[in-house]
Amino acid sequence: MAMLLSYPQSATRAPRFCPSGRPATPKGCWAKISPPFTPPWITPPETADVLKSVDSIVDFPYPMADIAREVRFMRMPDEFCQQYQSCLDGVYDCVDRIVLNAYFMLAQSEGGFRTWWRQLRGTDEDLDNTHLMRFAGRFSRRIHAYAEKQGIPLVHCRQGEKKHELAEQHFPQDPAFRGIFYIFAAIAPAPVFHVYRSSKGITNIKRKIAYVNHYSFHILDPEWGHLTIKLCPHPPFTAQIILNGHEYVACQARKSKIPFTKEDNCFTEISDAAGLARIADTMRASSSVGRLVRACERWIYPCLCFALESGEQQKSGFGYSYSVYQAEYSRNLLFTRGRILEQAFQGTIDRTRASLHLKTIKTLFGSQSRRLFRRNVKSQPRLEVVVERPVYDLTIFKIHYGKLTIKMYSKGERVLRVEVIAHNVKQLGYGREIKRFPQITTSLKVIVERFLAVLRGVDVSFVGDERLDSWPLPSKVGQTRVGGIDVNRPRMRAVMEGVIALSTHPRGFTASALAERVKEILGSSVAHYHCRQASYDLKKLRGKDLVRRIKHSRSYEASPEGLRAMAGFIVLREKVLNPLLAGACSRKRGPKPSNRSQIDIHYENIQREVQNVFEIIGIAA
Repeated sequence: MAMLLSYPQSATRAPRFCPSGRPATPKGCWAKISPPFTPPWITPPETADVLKSVDSIVDFPYPMADIAREVRFMRMPDEFCQQYQSCLDGVYDCVDRIVLNAYFMLAQSEGGFRTWWRQLRGTDEDLDNTHLMRFAGRFSRRIHAYAEKQGIPLVHCRQGEKKHELAEQHFPQDPAFRGIFYIFAAIAPAPVFHVYRSSKGITNIKRKIAYVNHYSFHILDPEWGHLTIKLCPHPPFTAQIILNGHEYVACQARKSKIPFTKEDNCFTEISDAAGLARIADTMRASSSVGRLVRACERWIYPCLCFALESGEQQKSGFGYSYSVYQAEYSRNLLFTRGRILEQAFQGTIDRTRASLHLKTIKTLFGSQSRRLFRRNVKSQPRLEVVVERPVYDLTIFKIHYGKLTIKMYSKGERVLRVEVIAHNVKQLGYGREIKRFPQITTSLKVIVERFLAVLRGVDVSFVGDERLDSWPLPSKVGQTRVGGIDVNRPRMRAVMEGVIALSTHPRGFTASALAERVKEILGSSVAHYHCRQASYDLKKLRGKDLVRRIKHSRSYEASPEGLRAMAGFIVLREKVLNPLLAGACSRKRGPKPSNRSQIDIHYENIQREVQNVFEIIGIAA
């Protein structure tokens, strides 16, 4: 078995790592694995220039350990953060979960796969389903023998089990540990090749999706912390690499000697918020591509050696290329007190959920309430990771747009997180090549900032008298004269509400989407409202600078001032004037309800004063 797990020395190629001999630790513990050598010829040619960029944090011109502390007075990245600047300890952006696809380019087609097989075996006479299945069998035997010899747990999981959480329960206690500490096996779909043969030879090769065993290697990397490689043992050996930006930032913060406390996937205590934010910003630099590629190639080829030995990889020219499949980006607001966070977040939800038509809001009640004052912690933040179940109330609301999801939720006691998830980065329009990763993360950042700008505009809305007086007057869009906006018509008010609800869309909204939203608001009264009517109404809004058209597209977006004005008018009419006039004209008699909210009490007091004003000025009520 030692021959199967070791690789001969070569004058032209350094051996890939695959440990053999006596276990480094007793059975039931973990095996320490030294980082393998990464040959330059397995690096994709299109990323060779990127690898020459900045290699690590220490190469940047600023000294990370000597950055001046900027806590309350650090620059806020958006208006939403500026609103709560006096209540924040800091703000940082960070790339969260990253999922990369690893694939062998030549074997992505049937003809290319047959060419690779000839390079590997010298002929395709033995290219059949039996020989293809032998790779999976060899991988399974070797990985089980290696795990047993090194004392690494190898568990076969069922569908629906959360493998990542199970792996976190077996984290090594040694802080200097590096290598594989857990292996999972589970059935999942993967592309495989099916060979059809006859007495004359190969008649056809088809690529199909089949459910086969996948092996997930949970690894502690010196640069990226906890990462996972999910490998299919069937040719062409496709794989997925799952990394986390918070893990990377934590590793680099330790090297820069920035104390912090990290709970689960969130920094809760930071001694130098500006320094941590600078480290997190390097994830959007061009050098991040080289770091991603090196992290993948540091571990993926040793995992592949269980199916395709190092000599076979070199003989057949096997080398992985990488593409971005999923990415997450978050903006994290660290509040000074948990109670302020709860009041700010719950107030924002209450004021905006109706205007934005938020349907998915979920609250998970915890066992503790957030404190009004921060606990007196005299010690510095710890350089460690604490994994625990949340004990505070967790409120989450989500907005889905195709393969994009925007979430806003509280994390821990004092952190408010705004997160955008690209379930398939192809929808962003930048492609999925690994060299596009900086553009992808920048696009996700723009989506987060756009969402916060919309949230701020709807939350703190205002409309002036001059703007209201100018709405009914005609205007021009280019050289076209259009009519004014009659806010007394239910159709125009529904259009405004629809524009506000669609304003959170990352890439704007179309006239057909607005038409569907208006029909949803008004119901059956406007059954014949289509995109042509929506386009005409949008032209009216464009004439008043409430809506603008996105260049080189057929989509629209609300301008910041226009969004604030429309939201202010809708709130003023629906939440102030109508309730007050209705209560002042027909006051209810009888006992008062015992469970009145604070806003009900304010409404009752204002209605009483409005009744007195009507009596003085002589208006019948």
